[in-house]
Amino acid sequence: MEENKIVKALKQYIGKPFSDSPSPYTHWLRPVIREIEEGRVKMEYTVRKEMTNPIDTLHGGVTAGIVDDTIGAALYTVTGHELYTTVNLGVDYFYPAYEGDVILAEAWIVKKGKKIIHVNCRITNKNTGKLLAEGRSNLIKL
Repeated sequence: MEENKIVKALKQYIGKPFSDSPSPYTHWLRPVIREIEEGRVKMEYTVRKEMTNPIDTLHGGVTAGIVDDTIGAALYTVTGHELYTTVNLGVDYFYPAYEGDVILAEAWIVKKGKKIIHVNCRITNKNTGKLLAEGRSNLIKL
């Protein structure tokens, strides 16, 4: 079976900052692809000062943005250039992350229907392995 062309193209970024995204927000997040296959991606993000809230932890909105960003990458591996938009996005927060922490976000397709795709995401601290957050989203084909 031939490898998915999108996955094959994205594999060149494994271990490097992903700079080829059309999304300015992805550029701001500065992800590094760690693993990628059809329907699944693992990205690494380093928490920077501008990503934190007044109590010096990773801002919940940025955490949700990382979930959404990683979900989008997993989605892209199965939909290519077809356009989808988020119907809903839910995030559960378990532990904080701090400036300098390296976090891993892994997203995978749970179910792909004709119009709607359900995707899950899990964020962990790379050093401690602690589960920081979990998210899920339904996206609809435009």
